Amino acid sequence: MNRYQILWGLLICLFASCSRPVANFTYQGNTKAPTRIKFENSSEKAETYEWNFGDGTTSQEAEPTHRYLNSGNYTVTLKATNQKNQSKVKAEKLVIESPKQCLVLLETDFGDMLIELFDATPKHQDNFIKLVEQGFFDSLLFHRIINGFMIQGGDPNSKGAKPNQPLGSGGPGYTIPAEFVDSLVHIKGMLAAARTGDNVNPKKNSSGSQFYIVQGRKLSAVDLDRMEATKGFRYSKEQREAYMSLGGTPQLDREYTVFGRVIEGLDVIDIVAQQPTGQYDRPREDIRMKITVIR
Repeated sequence: MNRYQILWGLLICLFASCSRPVANFTYQGNTKAPTRIKFENSSEKAETYEWNFGDGTTSQEAEPTHRYLNSGNYTVTLKATNQKNQSKVKAEKLVIESPKQCLVLLETDFGDMLIELFDATPKHQDNFIKLVEQGFFDSLLFHRIINGFMIQGGDPNSKGAKPNQPLGSGGPGYTIPAEFVDSLVHIKGMLAAARTGDNVNPKKNSSGSQFYIVQGRKLSAVDLDRMEATKGFRYSKEQREAYMSLGGTPQLDREYTVFGRVIEGLDVIDIVAQQPTGQYDRPREDIRMKITVIR
């Protein structure tokens, strides 16, 4: 082989190498669960992409955004392929940290709600987490909704309930002592425990499983003044502003235990609350839920 043949061979190898794809990416976003990570694709000479996010999900988008619900160490891989079906793979470790708050994700057909459970109500927090981890709420219904007021679920009798079956009396067989906290009031998005009436429940103990999420309505300063006069206590400046800007149901304050709040997905409350209802304020079409703990 002469030197020209050798040079030509080197040139062919060089051009072939230059035509191969290069897989590369970076990411940005908060690394505390739950979070959405935006992947920025800086690959070269590629036509198609295959992502594996390390949690069992994949994507073929060029620059996907992926939601990590739980903390952990994930290996993210990107496979970049050109028109000649030549491929290169880039892998990178991604560490998602545990959230500081106690969080659960409530999923419905109309969207998801991310809910913080308050440390200030430990009995309710511990009980709710226990039931979620047992899968107690999975496939239960929002069995009672009143537009402009609240959406309610958590009755175990609602699982597989027949149409028009009365619901709202079921539970796990126990109640929880009330945990009233002055700073926790019924602003829109608050999670609170349902309970039986004062005539049979003078201590206002909470249902062991039934809960409601506040929708309510916006209030005026006059409305709040009247509520304070009726109840004999005063709201803070922040609470008054929240009731006037977001809305809520202040008539329930210090009557039912508030133990959490929706921090993402307030719009889902409105969508659920607007669904048509029949007898007993039960939605005509079943609205099921699934709840998971965010670690």
